[in-house]
Formats: sequence, structure tokens, C-alpha cells
Amino acid sequence: ANAAKSLETREALSPAETLLALHELRVHQIELEMQNEELRRAQLELEGTRTRYFDLYDMAPVGYCTVSPQGLLLQANLTAASLFGLPRRALIDQLLSGFIVKEDQDVYYLHHKRLMQTDEAQSCELRMARKDGTRFWVQLVASNVMDADGVAVHRLMLIDITERKHLATALQEKNAELEAARHVADKANRAKSDFLSSMSHELRSPLNAILGFAQLIDGSTPPPTTMQKARIDEILRAGWYLLALIDEILDLAVIESGKLSMAKETIELSRFMFDCQAMIGPQAQNSGISMTFSPLAAPCFVSADPTHLKQVLTNLLSNAIKYNRAGGCVEVTCSRRSSARVRISVSDTGAGLSTDQLTQLFQPFNRLGQENGDVQGTGIGLVVSKRLVELMGGEIGVHSTVGVGTVFWIELDIASARPLIDDANQANNAPIPVIVPLTVYPAKAPRTVLYVEDNLPNAQLMEQLFARRADLRLLSADSALNGIALARAELPVVILMDINLRGMSGLEALNVLREDAATRHIPVVAVTADAMPDDIESGLAAGFFSYLTKPIKFNEFFQVLDKALEFAHDFPQGSSVRAQATNVADAADVTNATKKAQ
Repeated sequence: ANAAKSLETREALSPAETLLALHELRVHQIELEMQNEELRRAQLELEGTRTRYFDLYDMAPVGYCTVSPQGLLLQANLTAASLFGLPRRALIDQLLSGFIVKEDQDVYYLHHKRLMQTDEAQSCELRMARKDGTRFWVQLVASNVMDADGVAVHRLMLIDITERKHLATALQEKNAELEAARHVADKANRAKSDFLSSMSHELRSPLNAILGFAQLIDGSTPPPTTMQKARIDEILRAGWYLLALIDEILDLAVIESGKLSMAKETIELSRFMFDCQAMIGPQAQNSGISMTFSPLAAPCFVSADPTHLKQVLTNLLSNAIKYNRAGGCVEVTCSRRSSARVRISVSDTGAGLSTDQLTQLFQPFNRLGQENGDVQGTGIGLVVSKRLVELMGGEIGVHSTVGVGTVFWIELDIASARPLIDDANQANNAPIPVIVPLTVYPAKAPRTVLYVEDNLPNAQLMEQLFARRADLRLLSADSALNGIALARAELPVVILMDINLRGMSGLEALNVLREDAATRHIPVVAVTADAMPDDIESGLAAGFFSYLTKPIKFNEFFQVLDKALEFAHDFPQGSSVRAQATNVADAADVTNATKKAQ
């Protein structure tokens, strides 16, 4: 029936209509073929993309796993399989927790708990174990996703961080070794500091007696004979030289320990150089050396620590005088090296230094062959000077010509000018202000001074020294407890206190005196062989009016004593202890000057 109907339809179509129908059929066929071709290309691209995806997934440098909510491994790439030491097929349906080291499983459970509670990606570091038992560290990053069937699963990324952990452990061990080494070094430094402090104290105590009695004999009445005078001078010369050696060793030790503090200030160079000239002038005059300080073309200011800069310059000037030829000269000049630097040069007309000698400069205890000569020295001064200049941010150098002389120079940073209170003092080479002698107040009876000292020769020296002062009466105590008792009974105007006393120390005695209303007003001056910078700083901080180190020079000692007597007159009993404390800084200036002069 259909065939008959189709035949009737064809018979009903005209030839033109038949051709059109055939054309449409061909077009439709072509479209179907094109669609099929497009589908085949899409399928090929999809297969290629899938292949590339699996290549990236399988060959990724990190491990990828899919884990069920129950913790079973559903899928893993090649890197993950390599990490676990099993084929991928063998990993399927294995518990992930079975590969986690027992000690770290709590880390994983907490990580998994946070993932389920927050539904946010979580990361942790833990140890896992391969099939052969080998342990390795991983960084585990997990997130919640839905698989193709809409089932919730966990996607894990495993990053092998074993090498990083090993390096971290090695670094910790190395840091521990360094910390142990630092502890040993600190202990050695403390031992060295303790030794130097003890050595300094043990040497200064007998030196105080030696130099003190030598000064007494030198100034006694009647005066010593010519031969006696020569011998006394030799004792004094050797004693002060030994003290200088002790001080330089202590300076070097403090610098090398890194405990030296710098107080940089703006210094007007012209006035500062004039101060140095005044200090070193007598040495040059006694040695027959002419000394010239060339004036600056214009005012110049540098940034430096004034105390340590003066120490450096006086050392260079002293060397230029000591190692000069007879009748030679020393010239000091200042010149700008740039907009930021100024150079101070100290030139002498000595024998000069060879190239080999120049290479050995700034070495501790190396005197370049001068140790067999007549000029005394320690071979430490230049080393200390170099370290001090460098700590101030400067530079030190030298050039020399054999038979002509040597030039030592230091360069410092230029500082902006600071306003001076006294305009008259702004001129170059302004004279040093005259120091007005301290007023000696008349008294109806000699004023009492108490000296607390357990070293008998030092106590006897002080008694003979005070015999020269008719206006003063000296009491002595051989212990801190006896000194406190005498202070309460006699109420002296000034107390001289040794620090390193047997039993109670001088610092402890000072605290007792300060707590007693009857004695807290009395200025207490430390006279001690404890000369380390930390000792001086802690002593002044504890409340000593001033701090003198042994051996003492009589002039400087009486200068500090008179200042304390003046204070005692201005601040009698009942005055504020705070007022006394404000005067400690002024007394400290005298103390520091005394120490440097010694």
C-alpha cells in the first residue's frame, strides 16, 4: 500500500518538483555528513584534552589523591603512588590514615575535622610512611568537592617537604651549635673581663702605695738629695708607665668585647685642637720638640666622641714627640677631604717607617723594633686609636718616608655647626676659660674626713697626705661596718670609701649611709682600684659623689676632695639627697679627667 502510495506521489510530482526534492535530499545529506565530521573532531579534541589532563594529573610533581568521606583512597596519580611506594591499583580502597605515622595521626584528624566543619581548604604538615617503612614529610592540602555522580569526596594534594624539613633541622642544629659557641665565647669574655678586672685591682692597690709614698717623698721637707731625687723620679716614671700599660690593656679589652659605648657630639675643631695642644705641650717642651698647630681657614665641626677623640689625638701627638729626632718638630693640620669629611694630620720629623714596618702597624704589642730602644711604649696605643676612630665612623691611616718623617691622619664626618652660648668664644683658637680655684671656707676647727680602707699601706699613705692639710682632720676605718659606725658617731663632712672591702663592700656601705637620715647628706667619694668602665658606671649610678681610681695623683685627688668639701658646705645636714645626686655628674667630669690624666 505504501509503495503504491509512493508511486502515486511520484506520478503526482512534476519533473521539476522531483529534481528539487532530490536536491534538498542531497543538501540534507551533506549537512549530516558535516555534522558527523564536526562531532568526530570534537570527540578527538575531547580525547586529546582528556589525555593531556591525565598526563598533567599523573605526571604532576606533587601527589594528587581522591579520598572518600570514610577515608578510603579512590584515586591517585603516579606521584602519589611513588610517594607511597605502591602501584596505583594497589592504593585503591586503602585507608589514607594507614600511611600516616602514628605519632602524627592526631594532626591529620584535627585537620580533617576543621575541613568538615568549615568546608574550606585546609593544610597541615605531617609524616607518612611508605610500604617499606621509610618515613617522609608531606604538606597535605585538602578540599571538599563533588565527583561526577554528585557524591562528596576529598581532593588531596601531597607535597614532599622532606628535604626542607631536613634542612630546617640541620639549621636548628647549626643554630644550637652557634648558640653554644656564643655561650662559650661569652663565658670566655666574662672570664677575661673578670681576670682583667682582678689583675687591674691587684696591680693598682700596691701601685697606689708605691706612687703615693714616692710623691710624698718627692715633695717632702727637707727636699731629697740630688741622688735621691733621681731615684724617686725613676720610681715615679716606671710606676706611671706601668699604670699606662694597665689602662691601655683594659681599653683594648673593653673595645674588643664590644661593650664600649660612644657618645658622639658636635665638636668645634679649633677649640678642641687647642685643648689637645695645651695637654701635650709640656711633653713636647720637655723633649725639646717644637709643635705647630696650623689654624683652620674657617670654623669646622665634626661628629665624634670628645673623650675618645682626645684620647686618639693625644696618643698620636705623644708618639710624634717620643719617636722624633732631637730638636725635631711636630705639625698638626686640618683639611677638608670632601664636603662630608675632614682630615686631621699629625706630622713628625722622625726617622720614618719602612714599607715592611708600615705593614706591621696597628698590631697589638708590636713596637716595630723599638722595644730595645730608650723610648718606653706598650705597642697598644695605635691599636686602641684605630678601633676608637672606626667606632666613631672615621678612618685612620699613615704614610711615611724613611729619613724624612711620618704622617698619621684621621678622617671624621663633618657635622653642622651648633650655636655657641658665648659668642666671644666662637673665634678660632679661643683661649681656654680660666678655672677659678674652689673657695676654701674658713672653719673654726678642722673639718673631719673619714677614710674607709682595709689596706694598711694605703690608709697610712692617706694619713700622711692629709698631714699637709691643716684645715682637715682624717679618721680611718678598716672595714665598712666600722666606717658606718664612725660616720654615725662623728658625722664627717666627706667620706672617702674603698669599694672592694672585706665583708661588706663599699657599695653596700653606701646604701646603708643613704638610708640613714643622719648620714645621707654626706658626699661619699669612691677611692678604689676597681677601674673597669662597668665598675665606674655602676659606682656613679649607685650614688657616689665622685669616683677616683688608684693610684691617685695628689693634685687631682685634692681637686675632687675640695669639690666635695664645697658641696658639703653648700648642702649641710638635712639637704635633699636629690640635690646631691644632681652634683654627681659634675664630679664625674673631674673623675674622668683624673683617670685619663693618670
